Amino acid sequence: MASDDAAATPAASPVMNRWLVVIGALIIQVSLGAVYIWSVFQTPLKGFFPTWTETMVTLPAQIVLAAFAAAVIFGGKLQDRWGPRLVATIGGLVLGGGLALARFSGAFEPTAALVWLIFTFAVLGGIGIGMAYVCPIATCVKWFPDKRGLITGLAVAGFGAGAFFFAPLAKALIAGGHYRLLGADLFALPSLGVFNTFLALGLIFLVAVVVGAQFLRNPPAGYKPAGWNPPQPVAGPAHRVDFTPGEMLSTWQFWVLWITYLAGCTAGLQVIMKASPIWQSFAITPLDPPVPANTFKAIGDAGAMAVAVLAIFNSLGRIVWGKVSDNLGRKATLVVMFLLCGAAMLALNSFQAYSLYLVGICVVGLCFGGYLALYPAFTADFYGTKHYGINYGWMFSAYGVGGLLGPYLAAWLMRITRNVPYIVGDDAGVTKNFDVGNYWLAFVVSGVMCLVAAVLMLVVRPPRSRHAT
Repeated sequence: MASDDAAATPAASPVMNRWLVVIGALIIQVSLGAVYIWSVFQTPLKGFFPTWTETMVTLPAQIVLAAFAAAVIFGGKLQDRWGPRLVATIGGLVLGGGLALARFSGAFEPTAALVWLIFTFAVLGGIGIGMAYVCPIATCVKWFPDKRGLITGLAVAGFGAGAFFFAPLAKALIAGGHYRLLGADLFALPSLGVFNTFLALGLIFLVAVVVGAQFLRNPPAGYKPAGWNPPQPVAGPAHRVDFTPGEMLSTWQFWVLWITYLAGCTAGLQVIMKASPIWQSFAITPLDPPVPANTFKAIGDAGAMAVAVLAIFNSLGRIVWGKVSDNLGRKATLVVMFLLCGAAMLALNSFQAYSLYLVGICVVGLCFGGYLALYPAFTADFYGTKHYGINYGWMFSAYGVGGLLGPYLAAWLMRITRNVPYIVGDDAGVTKNFDVGNYWLAFVVSGVMCLVAAVLMLVVRPPRSRHAT
């Protein structure tokens, strides 16, 4: 398809409309972002496997994020070599297959079920997500050198928005009832149970990611948008235009960026992956046992709603902060974001009214979304686009470590303060127990990490080569 971008290529040959790449990126990322809905599965899984501890039920959430980040490294290398369309298609097939296989977790005894769920949902699902995730970002930064902050924000906005659509869908499919968005009942869904819901979501993600992948292709060699010229190099020691992975890893700037990225991801993923059970602990704390079935269901619905609202701000943060950084500068923008996120984490334990809780987690989500937009742009700004796929894969490994650390801190530092029985369904004679947790210490650790990251960002400057190029 010809576009006004065509005149900007050296041979003036027709090229596809670059915004089609953005459409494909959004289709892919909305589906991949459903990784953030794990907290909706947590309470039903603990109800099915009552011997699972908080740490055990958190383990798949940690490993899926770590596998995701590791897969971005080799997925980035593969897409640099094979192109984004093929690698994203393979990622969609692996993700859908992993979730479909997770459907059989309920057939095992508790320990074996956890192992199977980790292998299918976490390892296979994480690998599929990572392979597909890096392709839209790497492709978009090559098509949009003139709008790098905004476009990386758009490219990953769908990833943040995925939970908005899929958290209430998963909640409705597990228990039955209406699909609800922002409190509105849209349509009725059957009760599939927690394990068949994995299968249903796996099929949806497989189709969506494979379709979105067909929109991805790299621009022609030498491409630049019409009317845009690369900025002229400043006087003094020359900047490297394109760093190899080894050259990038040898710069101190990479490690400062990596450590600060880790801090932001630890805070953001701690809240995202635990948003529903944290709210359930807040809401159940003042109640007298046993909690009526309708009350417990309403608390669970509010938890799913919190996940969905958080997803909106996670998605908005990727666009808003990306655009702000194009004007204010990436370093100044990140300093502001880390200060906001750190303050919200330190205050979160006192936000136990639902409206205040939403404010707190949405500030964290807004900032977390910004990290996912700005660090891809930082990587391209500092280290070029020639080896971008694998270079950003290494930078993104901070997300994987944060995915292990954030939920782990929430589970490890959480202290059970009460064991509250609640009535199951409409049968007043059947009860289960909910462990009310205090997450204060985990919030403080993550908040302090963000404040330290704000200070570290002040020293970052672009890397320079050792000799003029």
